[in-house]
Amino acid sequence: MRHFGHISPTVRKDLFHQEPAEFTAASPARILAAALGATLYSPATRPNLAGDVHKQAARGVVSMVLCLEDSISDADVADAEDNLVRQFAALDADGAELPLLFIRVRTPEQIPDLVRRLGGSARRLAGFVLPKFTESRGTAFLDAVAEAEAAGGQQPLYAMPVLETPDLLHLETRVEALAGIARTVNRYRDRVLALRLGVTDFCSVYGLRRTPDMTAYDVQIVAGVIADVVNVLSRADGTGFTVTGPVWEYFRSQQRLFKPQLRRSPFLEEGAEELRTTLIEHDLDGLLREIELDRANGLLGKTCIHPAHVTPVHALSVVSHEEFSDAQDILRPERGGGGVMRSAYTNKMNEVKPHRAWAERTMLRAEVFGVAKEEVGFVDLLTAGLQL
Repeated sequence: MRHFGHISPTVRKDLFHQEPAEFTAASPARILAAALGATLYSPATRPNLAGDVHKQAARGVVSMVLCLEDSISDADVADAEDNLVRQFAALDADGAELPLLFIRVRTPEQIPDLVRRLGGSARRLAGFVLPKFTESRGTAFLDAVAEAEAAGGQQPLYAMPVLETPDLLHLETRVEALAGIARTVNRYRDRVLALRLGVTDFCSVYGLRRTPDMTAYDVQIVAGVIADVVNVLSRADGTGFTVTGPVWEYFRSQQRLFKPQLRRSPFLEEGAEELRTTLIEHDLDGLLREIELDRANGLLGKTCIHPAHVTPVHALSVVSHEEFSDAQDILRPERGGGGVMRSAYTNKMNEVKPHRAWAERTMLRAEVFGVAKEEVGFVDLLTAGLQL
C-alpha cells in the first residue's frame, strides 16, 4: 500500500517531486508508525464491515481501527466479537490488499481469545488499540498482545495505547502517571507502534466539548496535557514514540459562532473556491487548522471518525518542496560539523545542529507521504485525493 495510491499514477507524477513509498504490514515499525496517517475508526458491529474496509481502502485509507469499546453498547460486545470473526474471514478469503487493521478491545483477556477465534485470518490483523492505558493496566494489555502473537505465529502484532484517563488530566497526578506510562511502554518498545490521545475523554473529565470553531489547542486544559505527553513520551533523542493527533468530532454543517478560519488565498485558482466553500460547510476548516497545530506540537497522524476527514489529513501530511529542500540541506554529510546557512528559498535561516532532529523527522514523513512539486500546494493534493 502507499499514500495516494488510490489516485492514478499519471496524477501522482504531476503532483509529487518524490512519490510516497510503498509499505506493507511487514515494513519496519518506524515506517508504519509514521505512515498511519488518518486512522479511521469503525464500530465492530457494522454488518458489512468487510465491504466498508474495502471501500475505504479504495478511497486512500491505510489504517483502520475496528472498535469493541466506547463506540458500541456494553450489551453488543459479544455480537460484535462474533461479527469481527466473520468479517475477518471474509477479508482473508478475497485476498485483496487491505489497510493496516487494528482492533480496539476493552480488556486484556479479549486479545488472545480474539486471535484464537480469528484463526488463519489473524494474519490480516496488524494489532490492537489499548484503551484507558495506565501503568497498572498497561502491562496486562501488552503481555496479552505478546501472548497472542506467540500463539498465532503470524507477523508482529503491534499495540497502540490510548492515553485518556483522568490521572493524566489532573495536575496533582499527571507527572507520576506519565512516568508510569513511560516505564511501561519502554519495557515493550518493540511492541508499541504509536501512542494515541483520547481528547474526548479528557474533555469529559471537566464536562467540556470544543465547538467546530475551536481546536483541541484552544481548550487550554487539554492543550496542557498534549504538551506534557509530547514532553515525556515523544522526545527527538531516540527515546520517543510517535504520538498521534486527537479526533475531530464534527462532520456536519452547524451554525457558526465565528468567521471561517480557512484563508481564501490558497483557493484563488479557478474552481478552488467551491472546494473552500464545501470544506467550510462541513466544518472542515477547523480540522485543517487542528492538523497544522498537531504537527507544530509534535504529533503525527490523526484519529478520524468520518471518511471525509481522511484526505485532508493526508494532504496536509505531504512534505512541501520547501520543507524537503531545507531538510536536505541540513542533513548533507558535509554539514556534520554544524553551522548556519540561508535556505535555498532565501527566506529563512537553517541552523544545522538545532534543526537536525526536525530535518530527520521531515525526511521520514517525506518517505511515507511524499514530497510535493515546487508549485503544488495542499489544495492541489486535497482536490486530487477527493476526485474519485
